[in-house]
Amino acid sequence: MTHQATAAGPAAVPVRTAPAPAGRRRTKRRDGRWTPWLYLAPALVVLAGLLVYPIYQLGLISFLEYTQAQVSGGEPTTFQGFGNYRTLFADSQFWEVLLATVVFAAACVVATLAVGCTLAVLLTRIRAVPRLALMMAALGAWATPAITGSTVWVFLFDPDFGPVNRILGLGDHSWTYERYSAFALVLFEVVWCSFPFVMVTVYAGIRSIPSEVLEAASLDGASQWRIWRSVMAPMLRPILVVVTIQSIIWDFKVFTQIYVMTNGGGIAGQNLVLNVYAYQKAFASSQYSVGSAIGIVMLLILLAVTLVYLRLLRRQGEEL
Repeated sequence: MTHQATAAGPAAVPVRTAPAPAGRRRTKRRDGRWTPWLYLAPALVVLAGLLVYPIYQLGLISFLEYTQAQVSGGEPTTFQGFGNYRTLFADSQFWEVLLATVVFAAACVVATLAVGCTLAVLLTRIRAVPRLALMMAALGAWATPAITGSTVWVFLFDPDFGPVNRILGLGDHSWTYERYSAFALVLFEVVWCSFPFVMVTVYAGIRSIPSEVLEAASLDGASQWRIWRSVMAPMLRPILVVVTIQSIIWDFKVFTQIYVMTNGGGIAGQNLVLNVYAYQKAFASSQYSVGSAIGIVMLLILLAVTLVYLRLLRRQGEEL
């Protein structure tokens, strides 16, 4: 027995390493937590210089009395507190412009989504050559600068030389003379330069849907509208949330199209939106503090929309 045990040798004993001290583990976790911020630090510095400081200056001016007299140095700058905001909120024109901006932005968002989603579905139904032609035309509209596109649209609907009035037989009808027709003309241009983003994004989402699902719905006798409403739209919900919120942000702060196509806001300011209204207050009337207050109000509104956007994205991410 002794000889066998000796020949076999002693039983192997597992070697256990001593655990790392708790302080070292906490240090490693702390270092790992700060690593992503070290990589983001250069971009955050640039963003701070391009965004945070201008926003700080905008907010500071909104609390001061800052007109042409203060800019030229003729009078000292004085602190007004919320006086500029009280002046702004007491102005009935501000609320009219705010309402017009909200309605106009909502109409642009709905029209852009409708056109973009319709053309995205159309892209899945046509052959490669017309699909490529449609996408190239849409991307050309998307890549056109806003001021160039606005100038072209003004020429197309010009009462004297525009081809649209000649084709429709409207004579010398001015599209920018009346308030609603001017807003409609600007809406057409905004949709024209905005729908390609929605179209391409939604088309990519549709291509990711399994073809078996769409074929099963078609075999069940569902119409194209029913397939979109009951099959595609629920599966594309995260994408639709993204394009909707981004369209709201873009259309709420429209400036170039309104300023160019209505010559600075229309007759007697009938086509003003908040961005153009702030520009007129700040630079046309030299009320820089009131214009800054309008900018802060717009910033808060868009910040609220962005927070809702991020919350929806996070919720969608948890569901997915």
